[in-house]
Amino acid sequence: MSNKFIPIERESAFILPPALEGWLPEGSLARFVVEVVEQLDTSRIEGVYRGGGSAPYPPKMMLALLFYCYATGIFSSRLIERATYELIPMLYLTGNTHPDHNSINGFRQRFLPELKEVFVQILFIAHELGVLKLGDISLDGSKFQANASKHKAMSWEYANKLEAQLQQEVEQLLELAGEADCQRTTDLDIAQEWLRRQERLEQIAAVKAELEARAQARYEQEQAEYEAKLAERQAKEEQRGRKLGGNKPKPPESGPRAKDQVNFTDPDSRIMPSSGAGFVQAYNAQAGVAMDSLLIVCNPLSQHRNDKQEVEPALAQLSQLPGELGEVERAAADSGYFSEANVKQFRGPRDRPLYRLRPATALCPLGRAPSGSPRHAARFRLRLRSAPAAAQR
Repeated sequence: MSNKFIPIERESAFILPPALEGWLPEGSLARFVVEVVEQLDTSRIEGVYRGGGSAPYPPKMMLALLFYCYATGIFSSRLIERATYELIPMLYLTGNTHPDHNSINGFRQRFLPELKEVFVQILFIAHELGVLKLGDISLDGSKFQANASKHKAMSWEYANKLEAQLQQEVEQLLELAGEADCQRTTDLDIAQEWLRRQERLEQIAAVKAELEARAQARYEQEQAEYEAKLAERQAKEEQRGRKLGGNKPKPPESGPRAKDQVNFTDPDSRIMPSSGAGFVQAYNAQAGVAMDSLLIVCNPLSQHRNDKQEVEPALAQLSQLPGELGEVERAAADSGYFSEANVKQFRGPRDRPLYRLRPATALCPLGRAPSGSPRHAARFRLRLRSAPAAAQR
């Protein structure tokens, strides 16, 4: 018996709704984005937004386009342009117009500071609708891959090796140039080869200078942490009246390390470990999310490989939110943020409402403290002490 399939008639005519609004269901994300954007105050953008020989696209339309695309995972300006021809929600958002990728990219680059203010307005709208309540937040980091290949980079070890090789080749070229009989080198443009190697040596020198600057900054930070640990150890010894056991803190080493590297395409990015993807050329982005509404309320970006240094920037952004949005009461963060300094950051002085947090009780996962080193045991001793958490244990 042969299968009976649904007939496909691509040549048949069909009737579409006469207006773009009728192409989307009532609960469409595109409809919601337009409703929100229409409430935003975009006067600062409109006051300076001028086109060239033709009228520019309306700022609110461009904002709606960007917000919808970001929410659905479309980030490339070229992909956004293509989507305005292919996706029905995009036809609705743009009113069947098609901003080219240069216009899209130019808009978001030019008005990036104003876009930050717009996001705060969105939080206000969510608060007025009863959707956003700061209260409890959750903080986590995510590696955002840079628009650069990790293979387009040079490490400190390779830079020194290549520098020595090029210097040796330059010396050989100078010897050839100084020989009286150069007939055997007629096929070699000595001057051009010498210039090419000199340019490469200048690039390597710039890479080494950048790596040395980064290494110095890292050393100063590690030295400060080392001195703080020594001071804390000394204070405990004076309090107890005896020397503490165990190994003393190890002083940091100055200078670049062999695997320190600079990326030529995006020097600001860093090689970072990524879950399930090995090592990637990326940035470390933090997302502070209001637990009730799942709205992002802070999003600092850094070059740090782990999250231990990200608590302070996140709290700084939270402190800049308008007071009308409420106060943060508790924060949840995983063990990747655990450090004594971060525990102090979360606790904070009582006269600052932002720091009325109890993440010292939330910096570690629930469960029994594992057997093993004292360091791990100390980490897991900081567990949730709230009533719901105690009930789960």
